[in-house]
Amino acid sequence: MKKFKLIAMLMIFVLMMTACTSKNTAKDANETQSTATPEPTAAQEQPTPTATETQATPTPESTQPAEKMNIRVAALKGPTAIGMVKLMDDAQAGTSSNEYQFTIAGMADEVSTGLVKGEFDIAAIPCNLASVLYNKTKGQITLAGINTLGVLYIVETGENINSVEDLKGKTIYSTGKGTTPQYTLNYLLRAYGIDPDKDVTIEYMSEATEVAALLSKSADAVAMLPQPYVTTVLMNNEKTRIALDVAKEWDAVSLDGSSVVTGVVVVNTDFLKEHKDAVDAFLQEYAASTAYVNENVDAAADLTEKFDIFKAAVMKKAIPYCNITMIQGEDMKAKVSGYLNALYLQNPESVGGTMPGDEFYYMP
Repeated sequence: MKKFKLIAMLMIFVLMMTACTSKNTAKDANETQSTATPEPTAAQEQPTPTATETQATPTPESTQPAEKMNIRVAALKGPTAIGMVKLMDDAQAGTSSNEYQFTIAGMADEVSTGLVKGEFDIAAIPCNLASVLYNKTKGQITLAGINTLGVLYIVETGENINSVEDLKGKTIYSTGKGTTPQYTLNYLLRAYGIDPDKDVTIEYMSEATEVAALLSKSADAVAMLPQPYVTTVLMNNEKTRIALDVAKEWDAVSLDGSSVVTGVVVVNTDFLKEHKDAVDAFLQEYAASTAYVNENVDAAADLTEKFDIFKAAVMKKAIPYCNITMIQGEDMKAKVSGYLNALYLQNPESVGGTMPGDEFYYMP
């Protein structure tokens, strides 16, 4: 009887454990099912975007680079062309904003004739020539900037000239009779109380080489010459020295903001009206080129020889004295108008017979 009861109790215990295990297994299965992440269907893996989402996503457009313009640019051999040599090099390398066709001329007539005929769009020319062409063409030339300030210097073989007043009673050799060097010297002398017709003797030669020869023969000669010929004289004649910077002496007595302005940049007026953006791009590149020339003298000098403007050996010493610049806007207008007025008062024909009006100046 006792044995029977023991067996019965064991059977009941086994049944109770089996029931508990089944209950826990079912509970675990339910919890697993409720927390499992369902696998995405094919449609869920690639959802169809809404109209708003489609509009917000930019679609790349096929763009063509802007076509470069071909712009014809002219300049004279000498200081007025020096500032553009880096731009000339960039254009040759194909890195400029437009395609520039450069012409470096030996005579001013070549450039002025091309401007009048419309063969050049932009040119670097003497300041007074810009005014002459403006009057001659009835406004078909517009002044866009100053690219060269004063390049005239008083040089001597002695040690006597230390101020403009020291020129009184002297003989001065120069070039440029009837042109801007003569008018510039006369203005300067008068500004310092010296009568150019009575108080000094001015002898004009046709070539700078003639003036250099006179300096080499005399122990006490005075001359006015432009750069880079001044540097050439100094390199070949150790007795010579720069006594005065004409531009600095002018600035010291100027009351109207004027300066000696040697070279300017002009634009064909019709071309400017039709292609203002291209002209502005050129002027920006020109300004960068002049900055490069002043900051990298040796490299710029090499470029002047590369483009047949002047010998590199001379320009490496001359560039710091050439006053290469790029001046626009109101400052340009003040300097140019004052300088032209100084020429006009001496000889109206030196600026084309009349002073140009406000429309002569491009004010970007």
